[in-house]
Amino acid sequence: MQGNRSRGRSTFHSSVVTGISTAAVSGSAALAGVVLSRTFGHGAETDGFFAAYAVYLALVLVASALRVVVLPAFVRAEGDGRLRGESGTWLAALAVVFVPAVAIAVAWPDGIAGALTNGAEARHAAAQLIPWLVPAAAAQVGAGVFASVLAACDSFVVAASAFGGGAVVGVVAIVALRHHGVVAFGWGLALNAAIASGVLLVAVLRRSRLGRPDRRPLGRLWELVEGVSLPFALQGLYVVAVRFASGLGTGKATTFSYAYLIAATLVAVTATSFALVATVPFARAGAAPSRVARHVGAVSWLSLALVAAAAGFFALAGEPVARHVLGSSYGGGTGTELGRLVVYLAPWMVVSVAVTVTFPLIFVQGRARWLPVAAAAALLLHVLVEWAGRSAAGLAGLAAGMAVTTGLVLAVLLGALHALRATVMRLVPAALVCGALAAVAFGLPALLLDSLAAAVVGVLLYAVALAAWRPAGLRAAWSYVRSLE
Repeated sequence: MQGNRSRGRSTFHSSVVTGISTAAVSGSAALAGVVLSRTFGHGAETDGFFAAYAVYLALVLVASALRVVVLPAFVRAEGDGRLRGESGTWLAALAVVFVPAVAIAVAWPDGIAGALTNGAEARHAAAQLIPWLVPAAAAQVGAGVFASVLAACDSFVVAASAFGGGAVVGVVAIVALRHHGVVAFGWGLALNAAIASGVLLVAVLRRSRLGRPDRRPLGRLWELVEGVSLPFALQGLYVVAVRFASGLGTGKATTFSYAYLIAATLVAVTATSFALVATVPFARAGAAPSRVARHVGAVSWLSLALVAAAAGFFALAGEPVARHVLGSSYGGGTGTELGRLVVYLAPWMVVSVAVTVTFPLIFVQGRARWLPVAAAAALLLHVLVEWAGRSAAGLAGLAAGMAVTTGLVLAVLLGALHALRATVMRLVPAALVCGALAAVAFGLPALLLDSLAAAVVGVLLYAVALAAWRPAGLRAAWSYVRSLE
């Protein structure tokens, strides 16, 4: 009993530490975005940056997903005393994929940039960055494996420090070197990855948890495809959306990218950190349908309470905040459009939070051989959805398309866990209650005050109303989180 209590306290504490690290990483990315906007404005060069950065972001977020994919196997291997060989096998398998990818990125950046961008200036900017960003992403994938090894040993603080520290040092380098052009962002992200992967490698070696592969590395390739296919496809949804946004005119892809980064940051800080840590106890205890519904519902309630407040704030204060933070090029209509896009992405945030928490549970129950098929189908369907969305409503249609495709993916995952109906019954009330409360809390001051003041008052009203009301679902979610102590 005492061991379970200690493990529970460790789970909750590790979730908080990982959340702080995620906030540091996201904050550093936000600061880098501010530097980009204030230094290079809003145009073809920033479109090229975001085209290359979309590839980096997809690979890095796949690295995060890989952590929860391999965790159940690493937990079992640690219990059986074979973690050294298991970690070595996974690293060798990843090298088969990422070494050629890095080689292609370094040798053929112009070809990759041409497939991602429109226009010579945007293509040139993307080509400068790709030889730095793809190796940086590969190093982050390695860091993800090392972090998973430590997590299997119930050690999360070192990984949190490595990722957070690397992000901070990387953004300092970007600020110092920005006069060299957009390539400075590639240098900073490469330094970030080198620090994170280096620190974690040392920590793993000190624990003697890395050895020669104990199985054929090629045998892990299909497991790798299974594990990262869906996360890769989910991030590929953003890449597809950015490509469609670039067809709406110069700067549109940049505006959509900033809105997406804001929305993705909210999802990462609220849901991703908890999902990473909670996978370990789930791997030990199993994931029955009732536990899946309770877990996903509880994390969604807590996450959406914050997401609704952020969406309401940006709905009112998007233009003044964007103008002051990102520079004058985001004043007027561009800033207003950015704020509205964050709101339009709110449905995507709802389903993305649930997907983030649900996905690791697939691997607790065993490998899912159907995931690559689902991933390919999601990407193909998304092209059609985004084409229709852009035709119907421009950038707003692209945001809606993100929610539609991600929602279908969520339904497939929950169906595979036999928890679709039970989870939806918890998720829908969370979204409706938080959304309705935010609409009232922000809508009333918007009638009387200017945009920034109304946004601030709206946040206060929302927080007070939520604390006073304490909806039943939110109370149940908080009780669930406290039970981890």
